[in-house]
Amino acid sequence: MARRPGLLTVDELRSQIEGGEVDTVVVAITDMQGRLQGKRLAARYFLEEVLSHGTEGCNYLMAVDVDMNTVDGYAMSSWERGYGDFVMAPDYDSLRPIPWLPGSALVLADVLWEDETPVLPSPRQILRRQVDRLSERGLAAMVGTELEFIVFNDSYEQAFDLGYRDLQPANQYNVDYSILGTSRIEPLLRRIRVEMEQAGLYCESAKGECNFGQHEIAFRFDDALTTCDNHVIYKTGAKEIAAQEGVSLTFMAKFNEREGNSCHIHISLRGNGTHGLADGEPVMAGDADSYGLSTLGQQFIAGQIARLRELTLFYAPNINSYKRFVPGSFAPTTVAWGRDNRTCALRLVGHGQSLRIENRVPGGDINPYLAVSALIAAGLDGIDRGLDLEEALAGNAYQADLPSVPHTMHDALQLWQESEFATSSFGADVVDHYANMARVELASYNSTVTDWELRRNFERF
Repeated sequence: MARRPGLLTVDELRSQIEGGEVDTVVVAITDMQGRLQGKRLAARYFLEEVLSHGTEGCNYLMAVDVDMNTVDGYAMSSWERGYGDFVMAPDYDSLRPIPWLPGSALVLADVLWEDETPVLPSPRQILRRQVDRLSERGLAAMVGTELEFIVFNDSYEQAFDLGYRDLQPANQYNVDYSILGTSRIEPLLRRIRVEMEQAGLYCESAKGECNFGQHEIAFRFDDALTTCDNHVIYKTGAKEIAAQEGVSLTFMAKFNEREGNSCHIHISLRGNGTHGLADGEPVMAGDADSYGLSTLGQQFIAGQIARLRELTLFYAPNINSYKRFVPGSFAPTTVAWGRDNRTCALRLVGHGQSLRIENRVPGGDINPYLAVSALIAAGLDGIDRGLDLEEALAGNAYQADLPSVPHTMHDALQLWQESEFATSSFGADVVDHYANMARVELASYNSTVTDWELRRNFERF
């Protein structure tokens, strides 16, 4: 397979370091919250000491809350276990320059214990396991993620000082598909598009969205792991570029009462050259029904429907995630599928080789490795059990008498904990780990006095 433009080989990196073009190498892992965490290493030190065996980091990076507080309940990391190190093992297929940070290169790393066994709750390892399960059946997943964000004219520091209230959006009205609206902030959007291309991503387009200051930059689909790697690099890089421009942007699922930030995920299956399937052969398309689906394609979607509710914790990982699920908001509330129907949780789009299913449940706050892992696991369940696909929903899914997407993190957590399927697919250690993450967030939220409570209670009670 040809190397993607923008990526580096180790030899190219060594040459750039020796030539003085690169002086810093960032080694980063993705944490539970989907953020890049790691170290900036002096380039010479990277070549002499880290290149061959990786580097280390405290194992609490997979056992803290969003504020980096140490919390109880994690089996792999605690005060009792001493908060030791794990290994960050660079994956040199991900090596690339960071065009928006002069003299810098980036490599993503897998998380291993000192005996080189994987740290199972690591999001990248969770996805690797699901990709391997697909491969065992002769299949590979092609994935695309569509991240929306809201841009503000305030810097991140100004936004912090304002308590993230009364911020000025970059657009003051709905700019969905508006060329004029995107032109207003094209210098920022162009920087992000161009510099992501230089970092090895394949940019497709940028467009305005519905909320004030809301936009989306779309990148071409790729294999599941590559897409998730690109997703976290783009998300971090977009914030870094915005900060350099003196503005801020947020991917949070629901910033205000208007439209939230979605992250629709498109997924299709192809052959991997084994089990009688040609490499790259589309396998979801066929003539088994009037929608152009094959029998395997029907089963894959049926698995998504059957397992969506119990896997919602991987699609909606935060308290704020569930505030997107409002009828009539283009965020789904009903577990249903339809042909090009944006009211459904699952939307079938494309034809022939481009036929794919779009999961509309995730918001901009997802950890992509976890969400895509859930999609693969659910689809495999449908294939392995030979599930029949129910009729596509025609009409308004918001008004359909069908099971609902869980409305709260508490409901999603309960479904996740009770799911024998989740345990069999991901392992008890992973289920327990992310259940604890949800419990920590719920406990923090439930103990916080909000602005809403102050407004309603300060004078009136």
